Amino acid sequence: MADLTGAQWRKSTRSGDNGGDCVEIADNLTDVVAVRDSKDQAGPVLAFPAYAWSAFVVGVKTASVVR
Repeated sequence: MADLTGAQWRKSTRSGDNGGDCVEIADNLTDVVAVRDSKDQAGPVLAFPAYAWSAFVVGVKTASVVR
């Protein structure tokens, strides 16, 4: 399990404040990016290697340009 001590969680600036379905990420950790449900902050956390998260973000950006 990744050490999440010091995780600084943030929500996308594109997320509304209406309590919708959002995720939060902590990308300030060494070699890992953590993801959690913003409505269940004490719930489970997914942790990804930083390189995998970076590849995911590039893929999402590329897919949105191609559409």
